[in-house]
Amino acid sequence: MNCEKVSNHIVNWMKSYAEKAGLKGWVVGVSGGVDSALVSTLCAKTGMPTVLVEMPINRTMGPISDRAEVHCDWLMSTAENVTSHYLDLSRSYNMFEEEMEAAGFKLTELAKSNSRSRHRMKALYAISNSLDLLVAGTGNKIEDMGVFFFTKWGDGGVDLSPIGDLLKSEVRELARFLGVSEEIVVATPTDELWADTRSDEDQIGATYDELEWAMKAVDEGIAPETDRQREVLKIYIDRHNKNAHKMSMPEVCKIPLEVRMAA
Repeated sequence: MNCEKVSNHIVNWMKSYAEKAGLKGWVVGVSGGVDSALVSTLCAKTGMPTVLVEMPINRTMGPISDRAEVHCDWLMSTAENVTSHYLDLSRSYNMFEEEMEAAGFKLTELAKSNSRSRHRMKALYAISNSLDLLVAGTGNKIEDMGVFFFTKWGDGGVDLSPIGDLLKSEVRELARFLGVSEEIVVATPTDELWADTRSDEDQIGATYDELEWAMKAVDEGIAPETDRQREVLKIYIDRHNKNAHKMSMPEVCKIPLEVRMAA
């Protein structure tokens, strides 16, 4: 991949998008992972105001917090258009869970996970509305177009997707080229939406490298050669088919004219 040309293409595309929208810049949720690190770096390279927000929910300080803080500090040191904010959403999210329980709704762990994602996105849009910014998505091609590994109306509900056409391996390559910390580049991907420490790959059942192979196998009609490849291909296809609805707008019930006009 020609990292310089790809980087310039994304940056120019983003600037054009913002100018057409009549908005000033970007707000990005920074997690300490490579996807958000790359997107925030690309946002900074546009020269437009870039607001980085770390949004922990019931997380103790640790490696993830450290990586996010180091990245924000590094990016602010390299670009004057970048500001960083630490917004702990634990209290407001916990109050939501308590109110739901008080109303008689016992949330499943999946419901809690998705609710945390939507809670974060609500915060990003409140910031974007207040500062005339666009919410930059941090999903890569495997997540956004392959297995649809995102929360509907949560981390999937963004204004634009700068790296949605980059495979995870390409995200890592471009991040290295742009100077993102190697610790972040090689960090185990995690969405931090569960009560435990499960990674993205724990949830999916396959690594991103394996999923890249599966996406290529589907696109190019490549047959699996091993039991593991068959298993990964099944995981990929099952998730793709099950989650494809996330890419569609809500179905609208169309009312035929003869029904409208019936006596």
